[in-house]
Amino acid sequence: MTILYQGNIIQIGEFAPEALNEQMLITFKQDVPADLAEYCFVLQHGELLDDLAVGDVVELGGIDYPITAVGEIASFNFKQLGHISWRFNGATEPEYPGTVHLQGATPQTVTLGTELVIKRL
Repeated sequence: MTILYQGNIIQIGEFAPEALNEQMLITFKQDVPADLAEYCFVLQHGELLDDLAVGDVVELGGIDYPITAVGEIASFNFKQLGHISWRFNGATEPEYPGTVHLQGATPQTVTLGTELVIKRL
């Protein structure tokens, strides 16, 4: 197993938890513009060592979520901005170019300090 990324949630925007009700978690790195931060889970951003791929696993708060689809600009956006719309719906085709789809139940809550790890098995 290779660790491709490690980061922690350091800020939760006022409206960010509402996206969980839509099977979505939106991340951005710590220098996100204030108007966007209200809708994001803000990461103390680490380095993404390789592009994301179907079959990689996102570990969020100790729970593994296999990646089922990766939008064409998702890896670039995540490397540069820490930005991805993570969708917990198991789709095999990306909904949007910046979306990553995951298999598994949407987390009920995400708290400050939650670790986000991306692994390649």
